[in-house]
Amino acid sequence: MQEISQHIAERLRTLRRAEAWSLDRTARETGVSKAMLGQIERGESSPTVATLWKIASGFRVPFSSLFEPEAVGEGDDATGAARQAAPASEGDAAGMAAVPLFPFDPALGFELLVVTLAAGAVSESAPHAPGVVEHLVVVEGELEVRVDGVWRRLTAGEGLRFAADRPHAYRNPGQGAARFHDVIHYPRGSGVSPGDGIGEASLGSDSASGR
Repeated sequence: MQEISQHIAERLRTLRRAEAWSLDRTARETGVSKAMLGQIERGESSPTVATLWKIASGFRVPFSSLFEPEAVGEGDDATGAARQAAPASEGDAAGMAAVPLFPFDPALGFELLVVTLAAGAVSESAPHAPGVVEHLVVVEGELEVRVDGVWRRLTAGEGLRFAADRPHAYRNPGQGAARFHDVIHYPRGSGVSPGDGIGEASLGSDSASGR
């Protein structure tokens, strides 16, 4: 877990340098407190999945880019097996863990996460970048998803697609862990950039990212 925290710390510093943002500016853009950001950069805190999402959304980068320094690009073997990835967390304070199974592909504009939610756990998510859409498919257990204030219950084999650029939440009403696949689509025009933000155009062609 220490290795994961150190990698996230390095990624956060890289992103801040690329934008020339102070910790104060980063706190404003991400909604994560300056104190927490400092702890993450020093490797003193293991951020929750929800906090990592705030950081990714604030910097307009895909979630998996916090763990995968090299984005998948055109020309990679599309039929190859997914790369083994370290978990984003090994069960955070909210009882959620996420593994980027297929990291962000700039040609297709999506990434695939495998998410596990502990029994009885609830995880609140702030809005992602404008236009981002999530596609959930429950693999094991039961999952409830709140979108627009309404909870929807899903069981194994069932799925849900929803606009993730608004507040949403996940909870596990079951007695065992819930596991689901989460395909996250970043459409062109969302302002999300696939890399560190250095010399790379955003997915929104010629328009500015809006930061």
